[in-house]
Amino acid sequence: MKTLLKTGHFSSFQLIILGFMAVILLGSLLLMLPISTSQPGGASFQDAIFTATSSVCVTGLVVRDTATYWSGFGQAVILLLIQIGGLGVITIAVLFSIASGRKIGLMQRQTMQEAISAPQVGGIVRLTGFILRMVVLIEGIGFLLLLPVFAREFGFGKGCWYALFHSISAFCNAGFDLMGAKEPFSSLTAYHSSAVVNVTIMALIVVGGIGFLTWDDIRRNKYHFHKYRMQSKVILCTTAVLIVIPALYFFFCEYGGAGLKDRVWLSLFQSVTTRTAGFNTADLTGMHDAGKLLMILLMLIGGSPGSTAGGMKTTTAAVLVATAVAVFKRQESAHFFGRRIPTESLRNAAAILFMYLTLFLFGAAVISYIEQIPILTALFETASAIGTVGLTLGITTQLCMLSRLILILLMFFGRVGGLTLIFATFSETKKAALHFPKEKITVG
Repeated sequence: MKTLLKTGHFSSFQLIILGFMAVILLGSLLLMLPISTSQPGGASFQDAIFTATSSVCVTGLVVRDTATYWSGFGQAVILLLIQIGGLGVITIAVLFSIASGRKIGLMQRQTMQEAISAPQVGGIVRLTGFILRMVVLIEGIGFLLLLPVFAREFGFGKGCWYALFHSISAFCNAGFDLMGAKEPFSSLTAYHSSAVVNVTIMALIVVGGIGFLTWDDIRRNKYHFHKYRMQSKVILCTTAVLIVIPALYFFFCEYGGAGLKDRVWLSLFQSVTTRTAGFNTADLTGMHDAGKLLMILLMLIGGSPGSTAGGMKTTTAAVLVATAVAVFKRQESAHFFGRRIPTESLRNAAAILFMYLTLFLFGAAVISYIEQIPILTALFETASAIGTVGLTLGITTQLCMLSRLILILLMFFGRVGGLTLIFATFSETKKAALHFPKEKITVG
């Protein structure tokens, strides 16, 4: 990977894609080793590559229960892939270069800029160091908070491993868990009323999902919200709205049979985890179709740019909404906090929405036809894959190889980003010197 970063033969977007592909392939080979499974013989290639893709793309969809099928070595490989995928392959490569004392060239800085969605190349190395320190600190705090709960239940040694695994998995918005030791594929349902587990996991998910640049803004400007970048303001406000409003729906419409305390925890947790985290504390199959549809929407939106989360991103949704509001009000341009949104951002948001909807709907239609399952169930699965969420209605393990391949492609697409794939494919395309005549077309 470091060799690739030194060359000028690839664009930044191509390096990002090649990096993710290389790590997925290496992870698949490691998971196929006999030592990676709890039973002799090792995993098949299709199980290994699905798990590796889900790990690196921090999705959480699984075809084998993580706790019972994979050995300690296999679980460690999965956790390492999650950490690499959460931080980003390029970020890890640059961190190794910094640690070895190598000079970070312009090509490396530009690639890092694209990988974390930084506004400029300047200060990338400093920002990378800040990201590493924050990741260690936040995951360490999550580990310490979860340790007493898991150590009391599983013993100190196993409790340490469980606390570390779930802290990293939650921060990276991966959704992998080891609770299959209690009941296969049970996720965190046994802790639906635990305040410590709920608060810790939700906090890790939110902090990991708001993005590295938002952390930097908070570090620089503390509580002076008016000094934040426009993007950070949009991310924080959109994130708050996407947590509160769905939580209210879940509270009043989905968990009416639970006690007040459980109802609050279930509603909040489900609202937070749906946007790319993948843990669940409730049985999703028992939800109303309206609730499942809301979750599909949240999964497609996902987290924020330059974060450990996937999806279309909160900023994309915010730009689309702001554009619609501007059209309704007959305003010349959309804006946030007294700042006008560039036309390029509007075009990118529209393109991302089109690509995500096309792949999400097409994938669901194919899976629904092949597997002969209800379209809503298939939509839930493909939204979970392309949003790198990991929530499922229980069909992942039952899918045929073709359906799994569709999910693998959607997970990869959702993690590296739609525009990254497009720009990597057409990296040599030059802007036209001439423009076609303009003519109005009526829409709507």
